[in-house]
Amino acid sequence: MSTAAPAPKANMGQPVPRYDGVAKVTGHAQYAADVPLANPAYAYLVTSSIAKGRIDGFDLAEAKTMRGVIDIFTHENAEKLKEIKFFSNGGYASTTIVPLNSPDVAHEGEIVAVVVADTFEAARGAAHRVKVKYTAETPTTTFDSPGTTSARAKGQNAVFKEDPKVGDFANAFDQAEVKFTASYETPTQHHNPMELFATSCVWNGDQLTIYEPSQFVYGLKNGVAQQLGIDADKVRVINAYVGGAFGSKGSTTPRTAIIASIARRLNRPVKLVASRDQGFTIATYRAETRHDIQIGASRDGRLVALRHEGGEISSRADAYCVGGTKTTTRLYACPNVDSLVSIVRADRNTPGFMRSPPEVPYVFALESAMDELAAELQMDPIELRRVNDTTNEPISGKPYTSRSLMACFDEGAKAFGWDKRAATPKSMSDGDWLIGYGCATACYPTQMGAAAARVRLQRDGRARVEIAGHDLGTGAYTVIAQAAAERLGIPYEKVSVSLGDSRLPPAPVAGGSNSTASTCSAVIMVCDQIRHRLFQALMPKETLADKAKETVGVGQTPASKAEQSGQPLDRDKAFDALGVSAVEEYGEWKPEGAPKDALQALHNGIVRMVGGPDLGGKIAYAFGAEFVEVRVNRFTHEIRTPRLVGAFAAGRIMNPRTARSQLMGGLIWGMSSALFEATELDERYARYVNDNLADYLVPVNADTPSVDVILLSETDEHIDPAGVKGLGELGNVGTAAAVCNAIYNATGQRIRKLPVRLEKIEV
Repeated sequence: MSTAAPAPKANMGQPVPRYDGVAKVTGHAQYAADVPLANPAYAYLVTSSIAKGRIDGFDLAEAKTMRGVIDIFTHENAEKLKEIKFFSNGGYASTTIVPLNSPDVAHEGEIVAVVVADTFEAARGAAHRVKVKYTAETPTTTFDSPGTTSARAKGQNAVFKEDPKVGDFANAFDQAEVKFTASYETPTQHHNPMELFATSCVWNGDQLTIYEPSQFVYGLKNGVAQQLGIDADKVRVINAYVGGAFGSKGSTTPRTAIIASIARRLNRPVKLVASRDQGFTIATYRAETRHDIQIGASRDGRLVALRHEGGEISSRADAYCVGGTKTTTRLYACPNVDSLVSIVRADRNTPGFMRSPPEVPYVFALESAMDELAAELQMDPIELRRVNDTTNEPISGKPYTSRSLMACFDEGAKAFGWDKRAATPKSMSDGDWLIGYGCATACYPTQMGAAAARVRLQRDGRARVEIAGHDLGTGAYTVIAQAAAERLGIPYEKVSVSLGDSRLPPAPVAGGSNSTASTCSAVIMVCDQIRHRLFQALMPKETLADKAKETVGVGQTPASKAEQSGQPLDRDKAFDALGVSAVEEYGEWKPEGAPKDALQALHNGIVRMVGGPDLGGKIAYAFGAEFVEVRVNRFTHEIRTPRLVGAFAAGRIMNPRTARSQLMGGLIWGMSSALFEATELDERYARYVNDNLADYLVPVNADTPSVDVILLSETDEHIDPAGVKGLGELGNVGTAAAVCNAIYNATGQRIRKLPVRLEKIEV
């Protein structure tokens, strides 16, 4: 049997059906809480009703009389867990607030007790009968609340390292022909993944197995081991599928080690499935932000000065910060740039990553401001962006590895019908409905991390790929199988993939849109090792001996020269020569520019991500242009979005079908962040009010009649072996600004605080 050499790298892979599609639609896909346990006990959380203060005592008498209750754990009798560092400071924890460690309460909804019973119903019933006596203090909730503290982010958070600046902003702004200043706000938002936050823990002697939806099994494994004071090799984390995460399942949670500790004490498996409302406080969220934008420009629209100041809410305990000025200050050509990001501390649970964490709030502010500047200049918004397009970012002058922004605007504008837009607000209408068109830039940094993979190719053409990556519903199984199939020259249907198990070779956290680039690059490298081994088996022994001095590594041997020449591989003959029925290879891939310890750190559950603003002296981003049509009823002030169009360029698209699905979801979520989503705060008690899917608004099909995704062909040879720039988080970045810009075009009203609800419309 002969197999042709891999085809030259194309910009688009095949739109094959999802690897896991059948399993999911038939219910065979097993999520963490679905895993059957032998004689499990069930845990139910009791969470605090105050946001700041102290627990004075518990009345557990009534709860303990409930049939089936095994025990109730509080800070008075629970194991004291060891502290672990906050993930932004090089650790594992999503928060350094450790429940059940003391009587102190740091935020509303903090875990204060865990009821364990023989059934879920018994645990829940008893939990509702636990009485807690508190001494409450007045909490600080958000911006402008009494008691907040504010400080510059730089220096508080190891991840946030710069407030980008270049030139002399103050002088350039003072001398600018056109000056623009405005302030913008984004609200608290919660992830609300369909799969609830769940943890099941099973001990077998001193070996712990955790079934939990996680975006990083190696991080969770190491973090929990550190909290329990045991060797990380004694912990195994398993989750084959994750039912949505969006950043909320990326770090070691405050609940996991507690459940593991309880299971160890009871010598019995323990399963916890937190309720929807508890998910608002035991996990992370997108914190509210504020932005001040100042732009100076010439009359022809060229930016001469830009300043972006941002403020973000975090908890008292942790200096979480996304600091999106690293993107907004580099997006357009501008010789004089200044920025500052501050962290405002309040009595809240610690925020965390939520899809496109820095870009969504910060780009909303900048792209809204760009539209306002275009209106002031009486200039088409797309033309303003064209005038300020650049091949080099302004802060350090680094060239973009590729930048197809204006190509995205051209393709998107054509598909959307931008030429039919009337520039004067309130000029387009249909009966009672005012019509507006808006657009905005979408961008997301190209990031990647070290990864390892194991691939086994059998003589019959079947292959198995093992890597501890994660499928969050994004199609990771599919693109990894495709990468192996393409490189090995076998049908996609003959590849099996194993993910989501900490016993598999490590992969980085499934976040930052790095998964496809990282995992596929590792898989491609290992498949190349297999091909090289098979080609080498076909080389005459005398050739190998004669050329031994030339053998310096893969890519420089006689076998690899034959491989690179396009010579077909006779797999059967190669296996005969090797005398085996299967070939297996393991390999570890490290992106260019990654620290020397990147792979060792990965094994230890720490990711050394590279890319974005700094990739080997270049800057790497994926780009898109987003267009929105809004309709605003002049009497009821209802807002409708009948059309969303996005054009995107993100390097090689491994699978157009899964990519289109990701970007479509991103566009809808972006629209949702503009018009629907906000976690309402009761500022008296620092409490989330709409902590359920009845009151936390999200769009349905009727809210998005038409969503069109355009995938541009783009080749970027400067990023990774897969040629992938990442797009999972790209789609929802600019949409909120495009919606608000369209509302201005429809009504003449600028709305700078999200979400936009009908009560804010004043037409």
